[in-house]
Amino acid sequence: MPTSSNYQIYIRERPAKSSNSYSTNKYDHYITEASKKHGVSFLLLKAIINVESDFNPKAVSKAGALGLMQIMPENIRRFSIRDPFNPGENIMGGTYYLKKLLERYNGKLPLALAAYNAGPTMVDRYNGIPPIEETQNYVKKVMKSYNILINK
Repeated sequence: MPTSSNYQIYIRERPAKSSNSYSTNKYDHYITEASKKHGVSFLLLKAIINVESDFNPKAVSKAGALGLMQIMPENIRRFSIRDPFNPGENIMGGTYYLKKLLERYNGKLPLALAAYNAGPTMVDRYNGIPPIEETQNYVKKVMKSYNILINK
């Protein structure tokens, strides 16, 4: 380490790429299968997975949500998921849930997304996106990611 203040840094090393980066295409076959089975947009599913878990199949949230689509433990059995960390099962279960939310909210995507994040009880209570910063940000992030994917 130089002791004089006359030295200047010309090249600064960049940190090695994180080993936690996950491929955004690795699960496309599962997403395609779930999209076709449940009639939910492939690109919407990718946007949700991107925001929920950043394509990390082993993701666990502070609230206990699991896997790629961050499914809460109480919904694991409900959606017939044996292993929430199995990408195929997680995507199929999460897509089924999203389909049901889209039906419940008459295809209104922002409401379905808010319900996916905060639960349908909160969306029903406020008759719209609840005034919860996390949920409002979640809806914005998914919509932004979805729009980027659509316009590629």
